[in-house]
Amino acid sequence: MVQEYSELDDKAPRADGRVNVDQAMPGPVSGSGRLDVSKPIWSSGSDSADEKKKTGKAAKGIKLSKKAKRVKKARKAKSGKRREIALPALFQPMELRDQHIRNRIWLPPMDTYSVLRHDGVPTNFHYQHYVSRALGGFGVVIGEATAVNPQGRISPCDVGLWNDEQTRAWQGIVRDVKAAGAVPVVQLNHSGRKGSSGCSSMGYINATVPVAEGGWQPVGPSPIAYGKMAVPVQLSRAQIASIVADFRSAAARAVQAGFLGVELHAAHGYLLSQFLDPLINRRNDEYGGDLSGRMRLLIQVTDAVREVIPSGMPLLVRISATDWATGGWGLDETIRTAKVLKLHGVDLIDVSTGGLVPGVEIPAAPNYQVPFSYQVRSQVLIPTTAVGLITKPRQADRIVRKGLADAVEIGRASLRDPYWPLRAAYKLGLSAQQTPYPEPYRRGAYGIAR
Repeated sequence: MVQEYSELDDKAPRADGRVNVDQAMPGPVSGSGRLDVSKPIWSSGSDSADEKKKTGKAAKGIKLSKKAKRVKKARKAKSGKRREIALPALFQPMELRDQHIRNRIWLPPMDTYSVLRHDGVPTNFHYQHYVSRALGGFGVVIGEATAVNPQGRISPCDVGLWNDEQTRAWQGIVRDVKAAGAVPVVQLNHSGRKGSSGCSSMGYINATVPVAEGGWQPVGPSPIAYGKMAVPVQLSRAQIASIVADFRSAAARAVQAGFLGVELHAAHGYLLSQFLDPLINRRNDEYGGDLSGRMRLLIQVTDAVREVIPSGMPLLVRISATDWATGGWGLDETIRTAKVLKLHGVDLIDVSTGGLVPGVEIPAAPNYQVPFSYQVRSQVLIPTTAVGLITKPRQADRIVRKGLADAVEIGRASLRDPYWPLRAAYKLGLSAQQTPYPEPYRRGAYGIAR
């Protein structure tokens, strides 16, 4: 029997995504992981930069002589000690279902295209990549897009979770990410029409890898190609049911591998988001048409995954809040979909944008995706993360402190600096004891001059 989503009758008000970051925002999530709008925003002291902006000058304090300043600086450098302060918002812990997360700094899923044997098995590179970020203080480490079947890979160089060998390889990575204090989350994905694309080790960038060279025939909701890539074969109902089963099986394997959370990739133009977007999904059956039809596959996958993971395991969904194209997917539909996902057991929405249709203009700038995260958070009353050109500690802390998101994802900056959270803690005034240093690294904490 076809399920109807009556929740969609209550349309969310239209929003343009804009927000004044100085206004009062809803406060932190409660212990259950739900948004608690009764609490005020965190009070962690005002930023000096903010005060300068408001008053036109910095607050005056007691002036020290040059000699006194040198002595004070030398004492601090020698001891490496700082006075402990109230934790800034960025370093407040949070809970999602049974998972205690040490801070609000998350590593987002970033494809590395580093499975050079083309078998989907993570390698020593992946071990180093993920465990080093856990040692670097990230609260959550989300693995890169992990295919639920061979055809669901973005490229032949992607990781997967469809067989025992892959499950065993993930176990060692997950074990040591947890030992380093982070919460490991797997992102399950099917590439759809963007599958069989190339990677740096084999070429065919933004093109389809020929079958003779290890590629395959991509599939999708409708026979509409992405850019100059191969035209996908439209999925039949039986094939759709098989993909739902593959997501269920991969989620069960994720539990076996020891992951503590699962994220579904319904963003950036891969299969689940292809079904959502009216510019890509032109079907006239129950998987197309209006929003309830277009979200049907995502809801079926959500239900299938929720059935096989423990009740205490968080389930996340990454979604593109807009495709930046006229007549395409937008914030209103994102909010309406997020409301349904919440009813089906989703605990957090990982908010991004774009990647669905080629050739659109994206106004990328610092914080450009943060307003979308805020709108989903405030209108759906569900925890969200924000991502996109968030690179500075005070910038990240302000996003969380103002209630624009419950956590921030540090992506490309983490590729430059795997220990970004440790440096952020120092920049925000935390002592070494308040900072998530691995014990062997504590003697090299920021602020120690020797």
